[in-house]
Parts: sequence; C-alpha cells; structure tokens
Amino acid sequence: MILGSGLGGLATRVTNATIIQYTDIPGFPTSGVEGHANEFVLGHLAGRNVVAMRGRVHLYEGYTAAEVAFPVRVMHALGVETLIVSNAAGGLKPAFAAGDLMLIRDHIYLPGLAGHNPLIGPNDDAEGPRFPSMAGAYDEALREHANAVARRQGQTVQEGVYVMVAGPSYETPAEYNALRLMGADAVGMSTCPEVVVARHIGLRVLGISLITNVLTGKPVTHEDVLAAADTAAGRFCALVEAILPGI
Repeated sequence: MILGSGLGGLATRVTNATIIQYTDIPGFPTSGVEGHANEFVLGHLAGRNVVAMRGRVHLYEGYTAAEVAFPVRVMHALGVETLIVSNAAGGLKPAFAAGDLMLIRDHIYLPGLAGHNPLIGPNDDAEGPRFPSMAGAYDEALREHANAVARRQGQTVQEGVYVMVAGPSYETPAEYNALRLMGADAVGMSTCPEVVVARHIGLRVLGISLITNVLTGKPVTHEDVLAAADTAAGRFCALVEAILPGI
C-alpha cells in the first residue's frame, strides 16, 4: 500500500508491525513534504500480510521517474503481488465534493508522455517486457470488489480518470479547464510512475484518490489538502481495511 498525503494513518492499524525508516535503506529516496513520514510499516492488517508506505517521493522534489517508482520494485522483491495506491487529488468533475473517494479507472500520465517515464533506459527482461501495455492498468475486478465493499458500508464512492501533472505549482484556471477537456476527473502530482512500474512487473493495481477540493480557480494550499485528507481519512481507512480480506 502506498499511502498518499494525509492518509498515512492507515499504517497505525497494522499489527505486529516492523517499522523501517527510508533513511535506513541504502539509496532509498526520501520525501521532504509535510504529510509523508518516510517509513515502511510491515505487518498484518485485516488478515493479510501488508507492506505500507507512509509517504512517497515526487518528481517535483528533483527525483527521476525511476527513483519515484523504485519503492514498488522493493515491495515486489518482498513478495507483494497487489498494489493499493492512494493519493490526494483535486476534483475536476463538478459533481465531485471535497472528501469524496474516487476509484481510479484509468490515468493520463502527462509527464510520462513528455519523457518522464520510469521505464526509460535499459530493460531487464526478467522484470517485465520492453513495451508493456497500460490497457487495464487499474484492475477491473479489484475495482468491482472495492465498489461492493463500499456499498456494504453505506459509502458512496466515485470512479474516474486521474491525471498526473509534475507540480509543484497548482494549476491555473485555464490548465484545469484543459485537463477537464482531456477527460480527466481528478488531478494530482503522483501515482502514475508507480503504477507503470507495478504493471511492468506484473502487479495488480487498485487506485484510490481522495478528493481534497474541487477546482474552481480559487487558490489552493497544501495545508488545505492535508486538512481535507484528515477529515476523510477515517472513511478511507475503513474502506481499505474492508477491501483487504477479499484480495
């Protein structure tokens, strides 16, 4: 599990936990962004063995896409077969509201299309193919399972397309209008490099965005994002914890 901005609280529910600081892993990237604790939490949650990342790194911190996605390769080496990736995102769809949870159906990886793809460079054929398909990158069966769990909980979850921008500046009104015209429902600054690598090495992926605000052209701050994430974190944790036994 990769826990995005303000969503690291799920890791506190892990039992028999072993905590490893990113700084204790040679060559491992660390984030300086508030809301990212820079630690692996390994243990048990809802009857499953889990590896939870409390925090991730981003392109805007100066890392390459391959470095951003490197933790996914580490988790795969630990035996992970399914990746649950989360993020805090701005809503582009007028019907969305702050606090909504959106299951990611597909993504638009703008930095990747512009040359920041984590698979650029030599390919290890033992890891995955030179030209992996991204069709169906977000597993439909996992998404259907998540929807069914949400219904049993009485939660309403959205579905949509996530678009990644490099950041760290937030979008201008013209930019978010352009992203909406492209077919995106939510925008953020993470997730896509990790999903590309996950699919390259054969992991199933479930993506969840927490909609922290609906973009209207008004100023947005990181503090606003964290505050919204904190408000909805309980529902996010309850949903993911209930999803795990069915995976």
